[in-house]
Amino acid sequence: MDSLLTEIDHVAIAVFDLEAAIAWYADVFGATVEHREIVEADGVEEALLRVADSYVQLLTPTRDDSPVAKYLEKRGEGLHHVGYRVDDCAHALEVVKQSGSRVIDESPRPGSRGTTVAFIHPKGSFGTLIELVEVGG
Repeated sequence: MDSLLTEIDHVAIAVFDLEAAIAWYADVFGATVEHREIVEADGVEEALLRVADSYVQLLTPTRDDSPVAKYLEKRGEGLHHVGYRVDDCAHALEVVKQSGSRVIDESPRPGSRGTTVAFIHPKGSFGTLIELVEVGG
């Protein structure tokens, strides 16, 4: 069977202060923001820093009831999730569901950058929140 995962799209890091995190990555690594967006549906603001063909995604909540706000309150800053690129998000999500793994999104939905995304619950994936990312073309 061929892998459904084509590459790592991003590693997401939850932060309290997005500007401070952006400045740190710029000062320490010379990394600059390639894309920045507020994702209202998820209650987050993101900054994407390109690393080769992938990104470091810095996330901060835009409202107190967002999943990232709850994550920061419970666990503090740090690794939030890993986004894997897939050719077909709907198909990959269906394979995950058929395997019996727990999902957060029952069907794919719009993500940032014009992507299509779906999240897999960490309780079904060895403690890691996984985002399936289909990049539009």
